[in-house]
Amino acid sequence: MAGEVHVEESRSGLLVRPPDPVGPAVLYLHGDRYLGGSPEAALDMAGHLALRTGGTVVCARYRSAFPASLHDAHTAYLHAEALGPVAVAGEGSGAGLAAALMVHLRDSGAPLPRCATLVSGLLDLTLQAPSLLFNAGANPEFDLDRLRREVTRYADGAEPHDPLLSPLHANLHGLPPLQLLTAGTDPFLDDSLAFATRAARSSLVVDLHVHPDPAGLRAGLLREMTTFLKTWTSVETPPLPV
Repeated sequence: MAGEVHVEESRSGLLVRPPDPVGPAVLYLHGDRYLGGSPEAALDMAGHLALRTGGTVVCARYRSAFPASLHDAHTAYLHAEALGPVAVAGEGSGAGLAAALMVHLRDSGAPLPRCATLVSGLLDLTLQAPSLLFNAGANPEFDLDRLRREVTRYADGAEPHDPLLSPLHANLHGLPPLQLLTAGTDPFLDDSLAFATRAARSSLVVDLHVHPDPAGLRAGLLREMTTFLKTWTSVETPPLPV
């Protein structure tokens, strides 16, 4: 992989370029289950996405505190926007940040990405989803108590229902086509299901895939992401409904 893509530092994080970048730019917001992440941890995924989509992937570097994380994601988005049509993708807490970024862009009147893929997204920091408890046993590395502590630290006194913290509680009207990828045993399963339902009720294009388990999710991840991103970045974004 390292010999097939070029990786360079930028003011926004790491840029991962295929040999002949002709496709869309992809802003990738890596995240783990505990509201953290680094662009270095996303390099393998970014390399595969760059080769499959033919576009440059911007692996954003963002601070793990609100609202600084959102400001950093916005800066990285502007960098990606200068490279061509933009798609956004995120995983875990990075998926929640990607959704919050789109809400922020829409509310500020800025151009939106062509589409977005949210993988196993942490989309509701109120942490009321039943799947957090029901599926914890199927994920021995998942620690709900630690997640609660990290959410308190990340929010730094902000209201958990704030739509830029918990985009599940945002008005989703006017957002671009969304893909949500999750697993039936994912602690964040209910976040993805509820977000897909609210998006559909807002007349958005929604592509929801629920795999039986994390292994199934990983097996189809790159293929499903690439198909969706290439489909929606190869067409003009329709005007927002009035």
